[in-house]
Amino acid sequence: MSRFKALKEEAWEANREIPRQGLALYTWGNVSAFDASLGVFAIKPSGVPYDELQWKQMVVLDLEGTVIEGDLNPSSDTPTHRILYRYFNERSPGAVTGIIHTHSTHAVAWAQAAKDIPLYGTTHADHLQLPVPCTAFLGVDAVERNYEEETGNLIVETFRERNLDPAQVPMVLVAGHGPFAWGASPLKAVYNGAVLEEVAAMALLTQQVNPAAVPLPEHIVRKHYLRKHGPNAYYGQK
Repeated sequence: MSRFKALKEEAWEANREIPRQGLALYTWGNVSAFDASLGVFAIKPSGVPYDELQWKQMVVLDLEGTVIEGDLNPSSDTPTHRILYRYFNERSPGAVTGIIHTHSTHAVAWAQAAKDIPLYGTTHADHLQLPVPCTAFLGVDAVERNYEEETGNLIVETFRERNLDPAQVPMVLVAGHGPFAWGASPLKAVYNGAVLEEVAAMALLTQQVNPAAVPLPEHIVRKHYLRKHGPNAYYGQK
């Protein structure tokens, strides 16, 4: 029996949520699950359809990229996940234990336009107080060095340059590519990936209805975010 069975099952179940939430066609997405105490993560094997996926097929790697357990090739996006886990662990050890990457339609549209997603309404404000950030395009040298690893470095650089806290902004767009999201569990990462897709769609429709739409006023943003987050949050059950 695998000593990483629980971690693999967690990653497997989260990956099965991708088609359930309509976040990807075919195999266009992946989720990983991180164990901070062991310094390893489990991720979907590359190119395996979700309906054929088994928990035993999840590939376990350390943060140096060494395969610890698994016979299949890990997702091609594995180096991006590895870079992000290292950065998240530096910021807040153990706070992020799941990462998702998909090619969901509306989020990709904003990424292809290389635009932040504006904060137009309370659905967006319920989850973060800022526009969803979009990186710059990767440069030629970065793509030639190690495309997936440099994608992770680009996300980290964007968050550092903008002074963004990954715990407060659990999602990003990579210009020309697509969305990444993360959370305190792999299923929470999937949830944030679904939220990202929904606010991307809403923002796009908002601009179609009114090209001169303005961002949600700050006092409404603050109210909606704080009623779900922070010490005085009152949304949901205790």
